[in-house]
Amino acid sequence: FQVKSENKKTIWDTEEVPEGSEFDDTWDPREKPEYEISFKQHVGTEDVFFGMTGKDPSTACCEDLVIKIKLPETKYSDITLDIQDKVLDLRTPKNKLLLHLPYPVNSKEGRARFLSEQEILEVTLRVSRKLDFINFS
Repeated sequence: FQVKSENKKTIWDTEEVPEGSEFDDTWDPREKPEYEISFKQHVGTEDVFFGMTGKDPSTACCEDLVIKIKLPETKYSDITLDIQDKVLDLRTPKNKLLLHLPYPVNSKEGRARFLSEQEILEVTLRVSRKLDFINFS
């Protein structure tokens, strides 16, 4: 048995600990809000009429990840949102959501807006994909 780390007292390598686990707190009494994840892709006439780009309706061809979080009785100023490459961390005085995202995202290019009448926070994140036969850009 060999320890790979320089520090001999560590019991895990950094690769073994999932990203975002530092935010996880099982003892936090705040409730988890309802949320919905959907995918969004940009299509043009070349996709709709001619099928030139080879896009299909699957999530493999989607560019954005849209997360809608229901936050009843919450003000915009009470929301704290932290986006990492694979984790969304949302905290309000009444709710806490630690969400491991289905795909890595570009945390610098995200958008969030609070729809106060519906009491929904809508977060749009750009999916980071490696180039393949579907995703050319």
